[in-house]
Amino acid sequence: MDLASLRKGLEQHRQSHLLQFWDDLSSENQKELYDDLSSIDLDRVCQYFGKATTGLSEAQTKSDERLEPVPEKVCGSTSRMSSDEHKQLFDSGLRLIAEGKVAALLLAGGQGTRLGVPYPKGMYNVQLPSGKTLYQLQAERLLKLQELAFKLTNRHGVIPWYIMTSEHTKDKTVKFFQEHSYFGLEADNVIVFEQHMLPCFTFEGQIILAGKHKVARAPDGNGGLYSALGSADVIADMRRRGVECMHAYCVDNILVKMADPVFVGFCHQRSADCGAKVVEKAFPTEAVGVVCQVDGHYEVVEYSEIALKTAELRREDGRLTFNAGNICNHYFTTDFIESIVTEHDSSLQHHVAKKKIPFVSDDGSITTPTTPNGIKMEKFVFDVFQFSKQFAVLEVLREDEFAPLKNGPGAAKDTPATCRSSLLNQHYRWVLAAGGKFMDSEGSVLPLIPARSSSMPHTTDIDCEVSPMASYAGEGLEELCANQVLTAPIQVVPGKIIKPECS
Repeated sequence: MDLASLRKGLEQHRQSHLLQFWDDLSSENQKELYDDLSSIDLDRVCQYFGKATTGLSEAQTKSDERLEPVPEKVCGSTSRMSSDEHKQLFDSGLRLIAEGKVAALLLAGGQGTRLGVPYPKGMYNVQLPSGKTLYQLQAERLLKLQELAFKLTNRHGVIPWYIMTSEHTKDKTVKFFQEHSYFGLEADNVIVFEQHMLPCFTFEGQIILAGKHKVARAPDGNGGLYSALGSADVIADMRRRGVECMHAYCVDNILVKMADPVFVGFCHQRSADCGAKVVEKAFPTEAVGVVCQVDGHYEVVEYSEIALKTAELRREDGRLTFNAGNICNHYFTTDFIESIVTEHDSSLQHHVAKKKIPFVSDDGSITTPTTPNGIKMEKFVFDVFQFSKQFAVLEVLREDEFAPLKNGPGAAKDTPATCRSSLLNQHYRWVLAAGGKFMDSEGSVLPLIPARSSSMPHTTDIDCEVSPMASYAGEGLEELCANQVLTAPIQVVPGKIIKPECS
């Protein structure tokens, strides 16, 4: 170990404090700390910090003159398209899947701090009647899509599933899939890779120690995808498989239609190199980023960066002018992604996330702060929109496609309970649309919209769960459900309706 050189480098970057406990460490821990510090490119990460904090002060508000809504010519809407157009796009996407040209790209590197569990979000069970986790629901949706593509084309297309994890989630994710035999998918088609980690900084620019011999690090945001794709040779794997486009999404959305044939077909039809699914903002100040144009380039602008008077602007039809709410649901061609990895990734800006980061106090004890004490530097996956030459936006219904799991039980929104309700209510609507009816225990027909009833006074949910293996998006349920009078709880599985044991 060249401790003198290491110490000199730390001094040059105002990071000498990282060796303050050196003499207290065992030789083994000294080696661990030396290796940890030696792995950090101090020039690079300190530049990241400087640019990110400068950008924070400069980008508090985007001037109204620079913002424009997404042009109508690049937009589509699932709620405003005809059934024939919807089927055409769905079938177009399935044909691409049958040809092996579509991949699913899962962003699953977050630590789930707000959710309050010590394991990856994808392993979470929101207490559905089936007990399925987010990972199982998503795996079965891919299996169903491959089945639908085969039925349409008689070709066995595979949807490779690329899962970006982090240091905190990779091992547990891999083990979970192995223990569950990849939920029926071929192991070779589930490709897990790891995003990079960056040191955490104090607000004054000092790297934080998580322990006497360990630097505090955090994943570099979902925008770390691009450097991770390059270092893990994922692009080469996509090329080998013949993948031409991919659907990227976040792990925590229980309603996500991954590799959605309608979205894929829509973007492919428009020759888009990059696309975004959006939901209509519920109200002007809703805390969601907005897909729009800034200085002629596509961006996602955070709600806090939009002046209230701009956020409240409305069109002639009464809808918000800036209404395209981002749900982290994106389409990329492989060519576009490769150009980002090889040409643009180094120019992407890091953003500041103020966090409560445990640290070592001067007396050597570990302190867990109650208020934010430092920053994690993150890139955002949508920061690449600016490089698109042919952009597409598809508006979808929130109740059909967006119910994120962000917070633990008891929070005001985005909880396991709200996710469970969103999925069960969607499945209830599917069964009704297929011709089924529900009655309560007193023989009264339940309404078309789930509501409280005398037999279910403590919940608005009707326990109706449709397995992804029975239907991907509500299709194919007529044979089982038409003219059926049902009493919850029920589960619709391939070929039958079952009544689970009540707990």
